Amino acid sequence: MNSIRLGDEAPNFNASTTAGTINFHEWLGESWGVLFSHPADYTPVCTTELGTVAKFKEDFEKRNVKVAALSVDGLESHNGWIKDINETQNTEVNFPIIADEDSKVAELYDMIHPNADSKLTVRSVFVIGPDKKVKLMITYPASTGRNFHELLRVIDSLQLTAYHKVATPANWEQGGDCVVVPAVSNEQAAELFPKGFKEVKPYLRMTPQPDVN
Repeated sequence: MNSIRLGDEAPNFNASTTAGTINFHEWLGESWGVLFSHPADYTPVCTTELGTVAKFKEDFEKRNVKVAALSVDGLESHNGWIKDINETQNTEVNFPIIADEDSKVAELYDMIHPNADSKLTVRSVFVIGPDKKVKLMITYPASTGRNFHELLRVIDSLQLTAYHKVATPANWEQGGDCVVVPAVSNEQAAELFPKGFKEVKPYLRMTPQPDVN
């Protein structure tokens, strides 16, 4: 069993998908990536999830994010299920679904949790940066569908904090005030954040989101 931690390089793999054979790192290219697993094809919660991701296509694209799903079912099953997703969710699946019948990728990413289910993948989510490093991991039980609005919120935070010396506070949303990171002195903050900053405590300084006009 592999244990992946934040900052690790996302394991590379070759796999068959509904969009053809891919090498994961090459497929990602210079994009951010979301890799998420679902327990099985033709299951109700997963059907709603994949339909939701398809509807979020433009939201992911404007953030330079490529999305791939995975289950331990095969391509024939995936392709049949896509017809159901399109029909019931009023959308068109527009991202690759990885066929992982031998559980090779699931094992690389530790997506099978034996105490939950010995064969099926849990609802794992990995956000991967253009540097191929793992930036986020979330694991949901099979019974709970994911909140993809939250996933977009986290991606917005990851991209903002990758390029600016800020962190995002609890419940932050795009356009909200940010936290100045502790490593930045007040003198540096005055230069970095022309909109100004408010010192609530020496360790807690707030500034308007720097990349919003």
